[in-house]
Amino acid sequence: MKMPYLLAFVVCFACTRTSKTEVPSLSYQELKPMLFNEGNKTYVVNFWATWCAPCIKELPYFEALNQMENTDVLLVSLDFPKHKESRLLPFIKKNQLQSKVVHLDDANENFWINAIDSTWSGAIPATLIYNQNKRMFYEQSFSEDELNQIINTF
Repeated sequence: MKMPYLLAFVVCFACTRTSKTEVPSLSYQELKPMLFNEGNKTYVVNFWATWCAPCIKELPYFEALNQMENTDVLLVSLDFPKHKESRLLPFIKKNQLQSKVVHLDDANENFWINAIDSTWSGAIPATLIYNQNKRMFYEQSFSEDELNQIINTF
């Protein structure tokens, strides 16, 4: 008689574990290697936050890029650490984001903003696009056509 209860517990626990959205919180030093991949792909790193309306508007365009062959998208959330559980994770789940998402949790923004790109004021949305031959930084929001045109130059 105990076996059905045990089975129900295992199934419920497994479902809870696999449905939880995994979003690591990283320091800049932990994020940095992801900004310098050397593979044969085009890498797209978008800096965004759930409170940024232009960021949210363009997220579907990055999600579409993530489906393209030879393109790897990384969404770097700049949400406040205290909002990760209450806003970021529910947003990712509700919108069923498929791109890899990380949460940048590094209070030394004066250092890492300049390290990512010396021209970056820190405003978002901002996007780093690079491959083995080219590296460009964009401090702007994109339309779907603009983003696709830029990707085609890579």
